[in-house]
Amino acid sequence: MARRIKPIETALADANAKGRSLKRSLGTADLALMGVAVAVGAGIFSVGARAAADFAGPAVILSFILAALTCGLAIMCYAEFAAAMPVAGSAYAFTYASVGEFAAWLIGWNLILEMFTAAAVIAKYWGVYLSQVFELWNVPIPPTIDVLGIDVSWPAFVIVAVFTVLLVLGTQLTARVGSVFTIIKVAIVLFVIVAGLFYVQGANFTPFVPEAVPSETPDQDVWLQSAFSFLTGAAPAQYGVFGVLAGAALVFFAFIGFDVVATSAEEVKEPQRRLPRGIFLGLGIVTLLYVLVSIVLTGMVPYTEMAAQEDKSLATAFALVGADWAAGIISVGALAGLTTVVMVLLLGLSRILFSMSRDGLLPKGLSKVSKRQTPARLQIGAGLAVALVAAFFEVGVLEELINIGTLSAFVTVSIGVVVLRRRRPDIERPFKVPFSPVLPILSALLCFWLMLNLANLTWALFAGWVVLGIGIYFAYGRRHSRLGRGEALAPSDTELPGGAAGH
Repeated sequence: MARRIKPIETALADANAKGRSLKRSLGTADLALMGVAVAVGAGIFSVGARAAADFAGPAVILSFILAALTCGLAIMCYAEFAAAMPVAGSAYAFTYASVGEFAAWLIGWNLILEMFTAAAVIAKYWGVYLSQVFELWNVPIPPTIDVLGIDVSWPAFVIVAVFTVLLVLGTQLTARVGSVFTIIKVAIVLFVIVAGLFYVQGANFTPFVPEAVPSETPDQDVWLQSAFSFLTGAAPAQYGVFGVLAGAALVFFAFIGFDVVATSAEEVKEPQRRLPRGIFLGLGIVTLLYVLVSIVLTGMVPYTEMAAQEDKSLATAFALVGADWAAGIISVGALAGLTTVVMVLLLGLSRILFSMSRDGLLPKGLSKVSKRQTPARLQIGAGLAVALVAAFFEVGVLEELINIGTLSAFVTVSIGVVVLRRRRPDIERPFKVPFSPVLPILSALLCFWLMLNLANLTWALFAGWVVLGIGIYFAYGRRHSRLGRGEALAPSDTELPGGAAGH
């Protein structure tokens, strides 16, 4: 089977095709806030507590730094691609231009899984936190209503519907609304950090890296074991150096979402300059917030005391020092955090589908844009599907599929940087990953190692999704691909944005 590779010049020309191009309206601040919006959710109040209690102790601070460095390596690869070819589609579009159509289809298919599942899961959690916030005001509201004997999560349906409408009206408007919620949740996180500093005791940071001990985790069902543990027979790490590494694997998922920012590349003004700046600024802010939260968390209570708690979270730490008032503030912060995550995921999902449709791998009618230059019909269809799944189905079992879908994209994009450097050295690259190919290959290896930390059940479900995707590609996508049918636009058909085309 001949490998089909889409020229970068064609991808850039497609981004300006009449009736199928998106409006460039986002700036550096919008991108940075989008990154913070999708990465800082309810997890900031809980994931660090779990990692400190069960794996790393106070050294969870190092776990966050290691996770941020791993994410940073992958994001550098995204930034190089996004600056060179600022088009919708993120990892899908980058893979199409470097590795080829089949790999691009698989990555796009996996990103659909990641963003659709994440949007549905987060929307469901949003409804739970909404009920908790109203309970604090003594206004109980049911998180579900009974419809023909089925429990329906009405808040999940409502939040998805609201942001779907906003995205149809315009990306910039949605970004502005999202920025308000992002500022609110960051302000709450900073308030919690400052308040927590008054309870920090230096003795709680000793020992900083607790001595490794035999794991107390009982034998698990083989489906719940990590792939690494299953393949090597290794017991779960608890404390010590390997505990810090295991903690990094856990908290890495707090950084997942920055790839979604790259999906909006086609809607960025001066993308060659603003995209890398916005992505790295957002990652820097998120890393700082997580490190500060982990310092406060481990300084407030001994990690051993947190490990003894059933509910391991920042709210638990405040309760243990007698500051029960913090629980209400944290719940409001979690609700605001999840609000913006839903927004950005809906945006990313529609842009992946839009890009694949424009290439003919999905029905081309989906890539038509409205007078506001947004993919209105696609956004409405995707939003309706997410809203129905979030409202009617239990989606918690699918949570880890979010992670494996993202990490598979990280691996492919990292490899794609190396491939494209060799295949097209002539292309203008406003941003370059330093020390290539060493850093991109290191990024791919680290991300694959994180994939091995996921459960066997996740790998099995992921394999099933991939097989389904392969079937759809050969049944429809390959036969209707614009590249395969020779229908791709020539670069001369339209003016390319910002001199980003190759020479």
